[in-house]
Amino acid sequence: MSRCHDINISHINSNWSRDISASLYSLMSLIILATLVGNLIVIISISHFKQLHTPTNWLLHSMATVDFLLGCLVMPYSMVRTVEHCWYFGEIFCKIHTSTDIMLSSASIFHVSFISIDRYYAVFDPLRYKAKMNILTIFVMILISWSVPAIFAFGMIFLELNIKGVEELYLKQAGCLGGCSAFFSKVSGVLVFMTFFYIPGSVMLFVYYRIYFIAKGQARSIHGTNLQIGSEEKHRMPQSKETKAAKTLGIVMGVFLICWCPFFFCMVLDPFLGHAIPPTLTDVLSWFGYLNSAFNPVVYAFFYPWFRRALKMIVFGKIFQKDSSRSNLFF
Repeated sequence: MSRCHDINISHINSNWSRDISASLYSLMSLIILATLVGNLIVIISISHFKQLHTPTNWLLHSMATVDFLLGCLVMPYSMVRTVEHCWYFGEIFCKIHTSTDIMLSSASIFHVSFISIDRYYAVFDPLRYKAKMNILTIFVMILISWSVPAIFAFGMIFLELNIKGVEELYLKQAGCLGGCSAFFSKVSGVLVFMTFFYIPGSVMLFVYYRIYFIAKGQARSIHGTNLQIGSEEKHRMPQSKETKAAKTLGIVMGVFLICWCPFFFCMVLDPFLGHAIPPTLTDVLSWFGYLNSAFNPVVYAFFYPWFRRALKMIVFGKIFQKDSSRSNLFF
């Protein structure tokens, strides 16, 4: 497979110039590298330091693993497809790549949804938080975040449920030799949009809306109490810590929604527009979504002091010292 044979005008193969191709390869390689390095540091930090072995952090660890695998297994092949306008890796691997892409992208929003629920209980009911969000609960959340997208994505693509009822249109619109783009019917497109974006996204927005007002109300209450008893600093610290964590994870959620919104809306509208949206635009929007996987570690580094301290120890090789796993990252 060396070139795409275009059947429809929407599949016109407009090759980039050599300079543009080189620039795109460089830019996308930087995104991939940032995704791999940043998320690998999160994975190593939480795995190595015993202080970080908390239920919430295992959720972050699992989400970082999703982002790392997206950068490792999906993005390099998407880069070649985007720049070359062709798929050189065969039909079977195209299905594997598309399934893996959908699975990992969907797993990300599942993780962020569960993290929002975790933060809700941390702020709303801190006294019973540890009892409710124990390691078993987190394990179930992680299992759902991985298994449901995997079954859905691989089942849909390999059973060709995504093109059921529009097989002829698929062959006419997307059936070009060397091409590999996700194609959805109206029903499958709406189902994917609702299941993996709209419903979880609505849950996250509602949860963080509640968190904001709960944290704001608690802050006013604690501030008033502290003024009366004259011990503001003593009582403010635990609440400020939880509020900061909620804001940080709220930013993670916001970045995710901003990055993936354009792609999901494009995906769900395309079947209703007769699949008139150019594949190049879809590729660009998918890369905008991939950026989310590179941004998450940056958010951690900016807001979490423990992450910055862990990063320094990893960069300078201090994690290879004896008992480094017991280092205090919260001083």
